[in-house]
Amino acid sequence: MGDAIDLTGDGGVMKKIVRRAKADAVEPSEDLPLVDVHYEGTLADTGEVFDTTHEDNTIFSFEIGSGSVIRAWDVALRTMKVGEVAKITCKPEYAYGRAGSPPDIPPDAILVFEVELVACRPRKGSSMSSVSQERARLEELKKQREMAAAVKEEEKKKREEAKAAAAARIQAKLDAKKGGGKGKGKSKKDMFPLPSQF
Repeated sequence: MGDAIDLTGDGGVMKKIVRRAKADAVEPSEDLPLVDVHYEGTLADTGEVFDTTHEDNTIFSFEIGSGSVIRAWDVALRTMKVGEVAKITCKPEYAYGRAGSPPDIPPDAILVFEVELVACRPRKGSSMSSVSQERARLEELKKQREMAAAVKEEEKKKREEAKAAAAARIQAKLDAKKGGGKGKGKSKKDMFPLPSQF
């Protein structure tokens, strides 16, 4: 959608917006440090997915600036708004580094994360009403995702049924051609019509 932005000035964390948020969307802040995200992580070299929330449709939550995630996420998520989807490419020193790299990720791997910022929330206890509103909103979002998944499944089923019907029509035409002239003559019913009733 746009060019990649160098968020760290040394090419360590690059961000490319895939889908922009609405202009009035909220962003993480001191008041809203807790974020909920959907993401998929791949190895830049091979494109192999090593971690994703899409398979089980879960949401990953963390607090920005608390050190609970890799540095690249802390840097990039501060620049995002709710509803935005961005591709974040990070060098090893902004990812797991050599020491903390998971076994299935080479320590010098460049990682690419496609991240969707789903929500920003206050810390627990900041405002109970906003927390319950947020929970209701997340529940609604989950329902929308499940409905979208069901629609996709239905469309897939229809496509498969249409394919099967088309294959059956082609087979029927082939069978009719194989049959040659059989069945073209008049049947006995045509030769001996039933007497009309007076």
